[in-house]
Amino acid sequence: MALSAQLGLAGMAAESLETACTMTFEEQSDGFAITESHLELKAKVPGASAEAFEKAVQNAKTGCPVSKLYKTNITLSFNLEN
Repeated sequence: MALSAQLGLAGMAAESLETACTMTFEEQSDGFAITESHLELKAKVPGASAEAFEKAVQNAKTGCPVSKLYKTNITLSFNLEN
């Protein structure tokens, strides 16, 4: 949702957004914890420039309310198809 909002603010509309998330669980002294989360995004956004799309992606990543719930390292890779 955060990315859809950022794309809309930038005047872009996604035809498709597919995201996969891989989380790392580790045992710590007080039990198990999620220590890392990696998002892989495949997007089809007709007419989007790579620069404008990357800016929207980074804005969504830093401002995502769901990501703020996790006290972990969150990484992101993406592929833009036009």
